[in-house]
Amino acid sequence: MTTIPPIEQADRETINRFQAEKLQHFIAYLQANSAYYQRLFRMHGIDIHSIRTLDDLVRLPFTTKEQLQQENTAFRCVPETETADYVTTSGTSGDPVLLALTGSDLDRLAYNESLSYQCMGMAAGQTVQLTTTLDRRFMAGLAYFLGARKAGIGVVRVGSGVPELQWGTIARVKPDALVCVPSFLLKMIEYAEANGIDYRQSSVKKALCIGEPVRNPDFSLNALASRIRSKWDIQLFSTYASTEMATAFTECAHGVGGHHHPELIITEFVDEEGQPVAEGEPGELVVTTLGVEGMPLLRFKTGDIVQPHYAPCACGRTTLRLGPVIGRKNQMVKYKGTTLYPPALFDLLNDIEEIENYVIEIASDEFGEDEITVKVGAALISDELLLKIKDRFRAKLRVSPRIIFTSIEEINRIKFPENARKSITLFDHRRQR
Repeated sequence: MTTIPPIEQADRETINRFQAEKLQHFIAYLQANSAYYQRLFRMHGIDIHSIRTLDDLVRLPFTTKEQLQQENTAFRCVPETETADYVTTSGTSGDPVLLALTGSDLDRLAYNESLSYQCMGMAAGQTVQLTTTLDRRFMAGLAYFLGARKAGIGVVRVGSGVPELQWGTIARVKPDALVCVPSFLLKMIEYAEANGIDYRQSSVKKALCIGEPVRNPDFSLNALASRIRSKWDIQLFSTYASTEMATAFTECAHGVGGHHHPELIITEFVDEEGQPVAEGEPGELVVTTLGVEGMPLLRFKTGDIVQPHYAPCACGRTTLRLGPVIGRKNQMVKYKGTTLYPPALFDLLNDIEEIENYVIEIASDEFGEDEITVKVGAALISDELLLKIKDRFRAKLRVSPRIIFTSIEEINRIKFPENARKSITLFDHRRQR
């Protein structure tokens, strides 16, 4: 098994010095190659030679997703002829944001995901089954494929959906682990039980979970993960990543947060005013992407509220760990005097076994107040189930949203729109005001 990089076992002072040196090279690279940041430095009168430590970052403006979308080409640091791959992520106005990657960026991506496999205890000679798509300009599938190859791990590319094909492949190839959206594991379990597949005795012992959380803020398994584990004694590894930062924070077997790789990314945590929060307090994650050639980002605001943890991990890594996403800053809901984030709603609904699937819609009423509608699909609809859902909301969140029963098929149609790369559970219509 690959050894942990030395910088990820160093003390904080050494890591800070290491990142400060990387930051100086990064700022110089932006000054030499990025039309966007050249203009930004000039507008704000920033002498790049004065940015020498991580503490100096607060003197620099943030980068937002809106800016990345509106001035996309100005962020490019290399000519189109040096672009090796294009990926996209969702945009703030409905149009996807295009990101250009060089060959070096793909190597960086492979290195990052090889570390993800390392964190979950995989080694050369093992095999991973990818249930994520590699097409449609989706970074995740590409990243995990490249990472597996770098780590010497075999890959079987099945793609998303189709439990029958997943289980058929598992029977033939006998992979050691899956890369998947955790809720899809429930679909696989359901199919296996309906078709007499002894999934508990399969070769698969681990799953790298993407797109959905599997832990609560205290690192206990959340409702979704608990439902999976009650059926299948499979090891679940949580991960946090985004296309813009081209980096993943993956937890190790100790399950106490996603590990930071300081050679790849600088992290900050800020409050609603953009000021640093007290150490250990939750805040919006802000990242600076080290080692990216094509479209590097300086102080990029992710919009995700997370809590950092700084104590060394029992696995030997001393870098900070990211707790589960508490919520997205722009998805905070004020409902009947209570502040809510969608993950709390997801966790509650995932804990009700009678619910087959659901989508959540957030809108504004005529007075500008937030409204929540939950559309629920269930095999057996009854007044008793409606009351159970409402009572569960009141008991755990103190408020109960509007509940509408809809057919399972209709909700699947809503969750999986045509040409979508992944399911959509939350629809926030407030942005259309």
